[in-house]
Formats: sequence, C-alpha cells, structure tokens
Amino acid sequence: MSSLADHFATAVEHHQSGRLQAAEQHYRQVLALDPRHAPAWNLLGVVQAQLSQWPAAVDCFRRAIAIDATDAHAHCSLADALKQLGDLAQAIASYRRALALNDALPQAHYNLGVALEESGRRDEAIACYRRAIQLQPGNAQLLYNLGNTFYQQGCLSEAIAEYRRSIDLQPDFAEAYYNLAIALNQQGRWDESQACYRRSIALQPEFAEAYNNLANTLVELGQSDEAIAHYRRAIELRPTLSNAHHSLGNALLERGARDEAIVCYRRALALRPDYPLAAAALAHQLQQVCQWGELPALVQSVVEAVDAADARGTMSGVSPFTFLALPVSTTAEQQLRCARQWAARQLRPAAAPMHASRSKSANSKLRVGYLSADYHYHATAMLVVELFETHDRRRFEIIGYSYGRPDDSPLRRRLVRGLDQFVDLRSLPPAESARRIAQDSVDILVDLKGYTVGARTQILAEHPAPIQVNYLGYPGTMGASFIDYILVDDFIAPSDQQRYYAEKLVHLPGCYQVNDSQRQIAPRTPSRAECGLPEQAFVFCSFNNTYKITLEMFDVWMRLLHAVPGSVLWLLESNSPAVTNLRREAEARGVPSARLVFAPRLPLEEHLARHRLADLFLDTFPVNAHTTASEALWAGCPMVTLAGQTLASRVAGSLLRALGLPELIATSINEYEQIALRLANEPARLAELRARLANRRVNAAVFDAAKFAPALERAYETMWSIYSSGQEPRSFAVTSD
Repeated sequence: MSSLADHFATAVEHHQSGRLQAAEQHYRQVLALDPRHAPAWNLLGVVQAQLSQWPAAVDCFRRAIAIDATDAHAHCSLADALKQLGDLAQAIASYRRALALNDALPQAHYNLGVALEESGRRDEAIACYRRAIQLQPGNAQLLYNLGNTFYQQGCLSEAIAEYRRSIDLQPDFAEAYYNLAIALNQQGRWDESQACYRRSIALQPEFAEAYNNLANTLVELGQSDEAIAHYRRAIELRPTLSNAHHSLGNALLERGARDEAIVCYRRALALRPDYPLAAAALAHQLQQVCQWGELPALVQSVVEAVDAADARGTMSGVSPFTFLALPVSTTAEQQLRCARQWAARQLRPAAAPMHASRSKSANSKLRVGYLSADYHYHATAMLVVELFETHDRRRFEIIGYSYGRPDDSPLRRRLVRGLDQFVDLRSLPPAESARRIAQDSVDILVDLKGYTVGARTQILAEHPAPIQVNYLGYPGTMGASFIDYILVDDFIAPSDQQRYYAEKLVHLPGCYQVNDSQRQIAPRTPSRAECGLPEQAFVFCSFNNTYKITLEMFDVWMRLLHAVPGSVLWLLESNSPAVTNLRREAEARGVPSARLVFAPRLPLEEHLARHRLADLFLDTFPVNAHTTASEALWAGCPMVTLAGQTLASRVAGSLLRALGLPELIATSINEYEQIALRLANEPARLAELRARLANRRVNAAVFDAAKFAPALERAYETMWSIYSSGQEPRSFAVTSD
C-alpha cells in the first residue's frame, strides 16, 4: 500500500509534468488519508485553477488557509481565484493578507495593483506596481504594465517613461515598442511613433496590429501610398482585422478611390457587424453616390450605436460630422451625445492649460487667432477672407494658424495679406502647435474647422488660449470641455437649445454667417444652351454636395417636376456614380432622366454667374446648404429651405431671415413643397422675391464683412471681459449698433 508521502510525491510529479487529472487524483488520495494536509489542499486548488474550475479552487485554498493561516502563497492563490470570479473586494482583502504575512512578494503586489485598477482605484494600483518594481527592478514586464496603467489614466508622459525603461531592460520587447508608439502618437509625435512601430515590426515581423497602426501614423504624416501598403500587409497577416479594412478604406478614399473604399467598408462590416465606424463610413459614401437602398439599415445601426453607447457610458467612436450628416433627422441631443463620445475617445484634454493666465490694460489689443486647415481655395476661406481684412486693428491683432495644404490661389494670397501674422503649423504635431499658439500669447483662439475632414482638434485640447471658440466651419457642438463658446444667432440655435451644446451660446445679431462682399460674379452669363438647359423651362436648381440629397427630399423634387410641365432640376455634377444613380431614381419615379441636368464644376466667379439662369434654388434637409446657400443668394437666386431643430438644418433659414425673406422658410416637408410649387406657378410673385433679394443683398450685414465685424468684435470683447473678471464662460447676446 502506498504511503501518504508516496501519493503526495506522485501527485507533485504528475502536476509538474502537466498531467493534471492524475495529479488531482493523487492529491485527493493524500487528503483522504490526511484531511488536514494543507499543502495538498493548496496544490489541489492550483490544479483546479489550471482547469479553470474557479469555485472549486476557492474552496481548496480556503481549506488550506483554515489549516495554516500563515501561508502567504495560499492567500495569494485564493485572491487570484476570487479575482477570476469577479469578487474584487474579497480578492483585494486576500492579497493584503498575503502581503501582511510576506511583503516581499512582487507578483502579489502586482496582482493587487491589477485588482485595484479594475476597481477604479488607479492611484493605489500604481503604488502597488511601484512596490513590485522595487522588489524586482529588472523585471521589464512590470515596467511595461505600469506604463499601460499610466496610459489608461491618460498620463502619457509617465506611460512613455515606463515603456522606455522596460525597453532599456529588454531591448527586444516588441509589445513595449508598440505601446510606446501608441502613446507617442497620442501626443502627436508622429515621427517618433512611426520609428517605434517599425522597431516592433522588425522584432515581430507578423505583428499585424503594428502594421495597421504604423499605417495610421503615416496617414497623419501625409504618406498615404506607404500607409496603404502597410494596411494591406496587416490584412494579409490577419484577414479578420476589421479596423485595418476600415482604415484602408479611409486611405483609399483620400486618394479618390471611392469604389475600393466602399468595398473595404463592406468587408469591415462583414467581419464585425456591430462596427459603427465602418457603418457610418459606408453610409456616408453611399450618400455621396446617392445609392440609397442600404441606407435605412445602416443609418439605424449608427444611431442605435450612439444612443446605446451613451446609455452604457461608453463611446461609439462615430465621427460627429458623419453623424449629423446622416440622411435622417437626428436630434440636437443625439448630436451632442455623439460629439461628447468622440471628444472622450479621440481627444485627451491637457491636465493643465498650456496658456498662462494674463490680464490686459484697457488700451492693449486683444490677440485673436483663427485656427484652420482651410487657408486655401475652400468654402470656409471664401466666407472669412474679408473679415480678416476688416477687423479693427486699433483693438485687435489677428493671427492665422494654418495646418492644411497650401495652394497658389488668389484667395490664399488674399487670406495671408489680410492677417497681421500667418503661421504655418503643418510640420508641427498638435502639442507643439499648441505651444506655439500659447507662446504667441493668443487671447482668443477661434476654431474654424470643428470635426470636419482634416481637423487637428487635439491642438485645442491642449488649451493654448484662455478663451477658445467654435465658429463657422462645423455646424454643431463639439461636445468638448475645452471649447468655451460657439458663435451662433438666435435662429440657428435659440437660447432654449443651450442644453444641447457643450459650449456657451453667443448670439450674434442677424445671421451668424460672415460673407465676403468682394465675392466676384463673372459679368458674362452663359446661355441656357451652353449649360444644357431648355430655353423656356422653369429651372429648379440645387448645387449642394450629393451627400446632402436624401431620398425624402428627392421624392419632393420629382413631384415638383411632375407638377411643373417641362421643368428641369439642375444639380452639381459631383461624381459620375451619383449622376447615374440619380438619373435611375428619376426614371423610377416616372421622370425622364433628361430632366435632370448636371452642372460641371467651374471657377467660383463662373459658377456664381450661371445661377442667373436658375429660377429657384431647392435646399436640402436635414443638412442645409451653408456656403452654397449664401452663394445662391449672393448671385440673386431665391431659395426655399426647410428648417429643422438642429443647427445644420437651420443655416439657410438664418440667411433668408437676415435678408428679409422669411416666407421662403418652411417648417415641414409639405410646406416646403407647397412654397416651391406656388413660386413655380406664380412668376410675378417669384419676380417680386427676386427683386427684393437683389435690393437687400447689397445692404445686408450678412453679405458685408465690414458691417458684420463690429458685432463679432463686441462678442470677443465681452468674452474677454468675462474671463478677466474671473467668471466662468456664460451665454450672452450681442446687440446691433
């Protein structure tokens, strides 16, 4: 008969050889002979843990501790098992008992730190990690894990330092290089980041995630060709990497390869059906080509993802611009949710503002910086150029901060000439860009980009200026704590909408949109024949981007063509698939496709001139025409708009109200259709409206930056007065002179 010692030795031998079932059998035979054999209970618990039988493991460890309460390792093992069962409070207590018995257990300190971190007690966790490192200073893994904790806390500099220490100890630590690269990327240190990704790949050549993230960094550096190659390599290594398919789609889209991008988004969704970023990207591109069949399901999934993330306190990752551009009437509250989620996911507000607190003498100038990627031939630049020129230089110094591509257009040259200083930030990462703005002692930083394509919002997250303002470029809230104000008017964002904005509302008189009174219209009007238009037809036009054309609005337009014999719809020729799809949709509604006429892109002066051939501009919904609306009205073409409940759906209405044409603002789709039909059938009424528009546009402040600027400047001075008196930002309205 085998003795107890023989059974225990045999059990240990089986255990060490990985024969867990045999080891369990012999441990139980030991315990049958001696129920108080603490080592057997402890090791039987280890076997149960290795078999993932966590409740049984807990029972074994507790029996071992009941026999020998001084066994620190048994307390540690019990804690590990409790942690696996999700009982963090009991696990933490057991780790602490183990360390009270033996403080020199680095793994216990580390595991206690993990449990504390999972309980949200990160400061205590860091102290535990530091004690583990103190006991094992040469353990690169512990330093790496501490770096991960700092990263999760948003302490990027501390995380970077720990990753570097772990690499110093273990130079072939590919994961440490990878996470170091991620942290550097978060700081906008793209050159350093890409070098670390490359090192992680050299150490681990099949590291698919590293290829994907290297490609993301190369996109930031403008190296799209190499980025695409690395996305493809990541997918080759791991075909199921859905985010690589999504990112490859984004990179291909930047190169104009929309069809390939759509294929990538579809693959990403096929791999991961609950992927709202890919669903939103695919929806937006289908909107661009007016391919509407799949949109309802895609849009519903995106909206539900944003709402569900808000309910869970998580983040959907959906771009706020893509969200508000969806072909569905999302609410202002939903748009705020999406923006807040994006800001929380993508942006890391500085722990302390980068700017220095300051005061100014009564006679000193306010220094205003305008931050944008669009200091070139771009819609936003066309709106603001005269504003830069007309700011009162006795009271303001105006600086332009640009991080976008330059061009050699007359508009670019005029923009630069209109500023007191022009600073090109293209080569600087966000933190250094912010540092430059702070060093320039900018008092008010006005962001003209928001969340539109190419934005570097992280610059604002560093808080380089005491006052930061959202204006013009993005039609909604940014949902971010570091933006103090949004410049609006009482039509696009009434005071009772304040709860849907993270920024404080500042109401400008009239219309919030500034315009350039020097915007030239070519003197020659092309003939209708030159533009492909019938000589005698009533011409409805809508020169909006195709993503703004919704199925519901297109149905209205087709009903108007049916109701107005011989009439045509004149649209902008944005892309050939959209032309094909819109013609097909017209035919499906019984409208000959020839009644849709497509206008090629032209230089602005010529584009404005051809508006003279149109009888009535039909606005889009839920995203109105913005710059496109002011262009049509400036060119003298009346417009019918539908005003909704969000900023993006009320811009054209604000312009019409400021021009004294409120009767062209509908509040329902039926009213919109009725107004348009009545004007098409009442030429005298339409002519009277056209005459009123021609008279008012030359005198309205909305079309004259020199008249617009004083109110804006009073807004800036009020913001500064609030700040300099030590008050928190608050909503206010600027009155007319």
